Amino acid sequence: MQPLPVGIQTFRDLRAGNFLYVDKTEQIYPLIEHSKGIYFLSRPRRFGKSLTLSVLDEIFSGNKEIFKGLWIYESKWQWKKYPVLRFDFSKQKANDKEELIRFIFRELDLNAKRHQVKLEAVEYFSQFEELIQKVSQTQPVVILIDEYDKPIIDHIESTEKALEMREIMKGFFTVLKGSDPSIRFLLLTGVSKFSRAGVFSNLNHLRDITLEDEFSDLVGITEVELESNFKEHIQSLADKEGLIFTETINKIREWYNGYRFTPQGISVYNPFSTLLLLTQKRFEHHWFETGTPEFLVKLILKGDFDIIEIPFKTEALGFSNYEVDDLNLAPLLVQTGYLTIKEFDPITQNYTLDYPNYEVKHAFLNYFFRKIHKKNIATSPAIKLHSAFLEEDLEGVINVIQDIFASVEYDIQIRNEKYYQTIFYLIFNLLGYYIKTEVKTNRGRIDAVVESKSIYIFEFKLNGTKEEALRQIKEKKYYEKYISLGKPIYLVGAEFRDKNMGEYLVERME
Repeated sequence: MQPLPVGIQTFRDLRAGNFLYVDKTEQIYPLIEHSKGIYFLSRPRRFGKSLTLSVLDEIFSGNKEIFKGLWIYESKWQWKKYPVLRFDFSKQKANDKEELIRFIFRELDLNAKRHQVKLEAVEYFSQFEELIQKVSQTQPVVILIDEYDKPIIDHIESTEKALEMREIMKGFFTVLKGSDPSIRFLLLTGVSKFSRAGVFSNLNHLRDITLEDEFSDLVGITEVELESNFKEHIQSLADKEGLIFTETINKIREWYNGYRFTPQGISVYNPFSTLLLLTQKRFEHHWFETGTPEFLVKLILKGDFDIIEIPFKTEALGFSNYEVDDLNLAPLLVQTGYLTIKEFDPITQNYTLDYPNYEVKHAFLNYFFRKIHKKNIATSPAIKLHSAFLEEDLEGVINVIQDIFASVEYDIQIRNEKYYQTIFYLIFNLLGYYIKTEVKTNRGRIDAVVESKSIYIFEFKLNGTKEEALRQIKEKKYYEKYISLGKPIYLVGAEFRDKNMGEYLVERME
């Protein structure tokens, strides 16, 4: 078995070490075959963007032999050598605009030394323009910019600082428009897509391939690529798990597949999680644990975004980009990899967004719950609640729920029924119970339904009584749609007092 390239982002190192490489050169070729290409690509972190830029670096540097055995080696590509400029903003950790400018100067200096030119301009943007002019004397230049948005995303919780970083980056990219005649190829990558009125305001000729179906599998691993490239590794995992090959594929698919980046594109596996799975032979939250979405959770808590509405539909117009000072959480959650495209309706131009797979859904909800709860639900509350449901001990269920509510951080409590529904949703999803909130019937909306050995229909009243809650369930016959399941049905009317679940009434349907 070829060794797996865990953590390797340099194509030359990958090939020199005989690491397994999923050949993406055929997907890359449409980007480079024409005489001019100016592109932008947004994908989540650790999805192969940096490796793709490294591959492009070697292609445009004319290093044909390093591609022996790959698709492009036998293609009609002429292997002409171009000067390549590389900028990697993922390496910067700037706390203010002065640090960012110093980082840019260092990157410019590294590129100048690589091409043996001396820069004399004073301003960072002037140096960038000078660098392009000097290295493109004989051949037009290739410019590869990785994680352009990291200086902005790092400070997204502080709008003022994020805007400062945006203006520095905007000044850097402004140079590209005037230098267009000297550019053979340009690719910018990042996690997010800020609107053209922001960072890219002067790059009218930039082609955004983020949502183009042709490039849906430019990064990530397709089903075909998984089975053809990793067959031996999957069989080794199957032996360890005590499963047959097809069962193992199904489990890998449930955990790590499901990312769809374009309206009609190919679904792909998370490459980082898949490689770590096949290396460590453990189904874990590999990708999620490499970076916490704390700023996303804060935005959700202080905004109107409701996680219990996932999956949901959103208009295409609002999906493509956003502003630093007017964040739209739907595209942000997709671009950062916590949601993905599940369906696209070409008539209404609406996207259906959902969690891509089990890894992301379970880890994200668990992380979200930990942020609003003082204790880890994976410990004693989970065991107590599970036991109470198995024994159909509703009083025990309520006691555990009350303990959990009592431990929620005071400063994030919201005084409306949606807040309590969200807590219920998190509790039962993380415990593996089937739960739906605001379930529609032909007579109204049920607050919450939990399905285990029995069906539990909950109605909450924040400014009402338990009697009113139970009466609403019965009068609107919320239970009718569940009778055919043949399970016991419990109707629970509950009232909330002092930020916790208070008194309740329960009836069992006979």
